[in-house]
Amino acid sequence: MEKQELLTKTKDALTPFETENVIKFLQNLSLKSAMENPWLIGGFLIVFFYAVVKRSKFVLLTLFSVVALMVLICYTFPPPGDELQLSSTLPFVFGGLVIGGVLLYFNFVKTE
Repeated sequence: MEKQELLTKTKDALTPFETENVIKFLQNLSLKSAMENPWLIGGFLIVFFYAVVKRSKFVLLTLFSVVALMVLICYTFPPPGDELQLSSTLPFVFGGLVIGGVLLYFNFVKTE
């Protein structure tokens, strides 16, 4: 009976991680909910610590670009329903250029 209880508890605990539930979560994911989701933040922290321990420049730059683009989109684009204006797209363009410049610098210019 103890094994059956353990299997039932394990099955109930892993139900949110079924493929169908994960796909529904990703389809309904908005940028705001992604930045507030503790699972995604925890995943980013795990990847960050892995990159620091392994000293992987590629993983750190990928993580930097993903987080920078998420923050850039969150703060520059208007909420859904509003129209895009030049005043909201210019910071996005210049922020994208800065992110691209940082990536190019660390990939091609700076050598160790």
